[in-house]
Amino acid sequence: MSTITTRGLVKEYPGGVRGVDGFDVTIEDGEFFALLGPSGCGKTTLLRSIAGLEAITEGTLHIGDRDVTNAQPGERGVAMVFQDYALFPHMDVADNIAYPLKIRKVPRTQRRQRADEVGAGLALHGLSERRPGQLSGGQQQRVALARAVATQPEVLLLDEPLSNLDARLRLEARTFLKVLQRDLKVTTVFVTHDQAEALALADRIAVMQSGRLQQLGAPHEVFQRPVNTFVASFIGSNPMNLVTTTVTQAGVRLGDGAVRLPETAAGLVAPGDEVVWGARPEYLRWSVERLDDAVEARVEVVENLGASVLLTATVGDHRLQVVVPEEDAPAAGARGWVQANARRSLLFDPRTTELIG
Repeated sequence: MSTITTRGLVKEYPGGVRGVDGFDVTIEDGEFFALLGPSGCGKTTLLRSIAGLEAITEGTLHIGDRDVTNAQPGERGVAMVFQDYALFPHMDVADNIAYPLKIRKVPRTQRRQRADEVGAGLALHGLSERRPGQLSGGQQQRVALARAVATQPEVLLLDEPLSNLDARLRLEARTFLKVLQRDLKVTTVFVTHDQAEALALADRIAVMQSGRLQQLGAPHEVFQRPVNTFVASFIGSNPMNLVTTTVTQAGVRLGDGAVRLPETAAGLVAPGDEVVWGARPEYLRWSVERLDDAVEARVEVVENLGASVLLTATVGDHRLQVVVPEEDAPAAGARGWVQANARRSLLFDPRTTELIG
């Protein structure tokens, strides 16, 4: 078993700065687990702590039934792929892949055979004698992955391995990573600041801020039911609309009108309560005709997303973003109506920022 368990894990730097502050999580055997958050939130520090590259200040770390809190990196059964791939420029592909086996004193013939097998499985056939400088970014990424996989690790740690690739190659590599992890069935921890990557790849996501865990859940849970306004604004290709307003008899005040009260907040708030109303742009409806429980809006900006269009519209003193099909896109300056889905909108407490319902 290669379950990863942290209990009260702290990594503190000189001066009392905590890169990771009391992290509790259990990553299941064979799970594809994403650590997600903005730069400086502690996700890479946590990954390096699991790898043994950072000494843990407090708490415990177990891999399977082994306490590896103070174990050396080579004793943990983990392999890590770094953001810059960390390939040796003077070695060819085969030697780069086989290098960890060389450190373990595996005979050269067996090393080359293993390198060839793993390389072929990662579409590197015919490239074994090339050096990293002769490879594309995607090929270098696969060499780094092959080097990690060649050791048959219990745990695979990935530190933003797609960040150096261009947009199209990132999409291809994303699919490749998902298939590779599924085939290997190895416990994988993936660090990224790109929420689209986390949503697409992970079985579960841990959202971090300032070294602390904000939310842990499946991608659809984190996307649809963020526990606070930070997660709500961070997750999603288009950030959730968040409007500080009040509850009225008619629902939630927006501009001169009101939208329906979210279904999950029924009975939890009363008229006059101050709230933060949240709705994702994808769950709002734009109409040129007046709709029930809709508020009037004026389009300020129209952004083409390809098959859809992102509208930025003003409703009173507030700005809302709405995703509409390409064929229904209005022009800038047009007036229309925005309707919220009561099953897809949320309320947050403006003081604690936590989800009300």
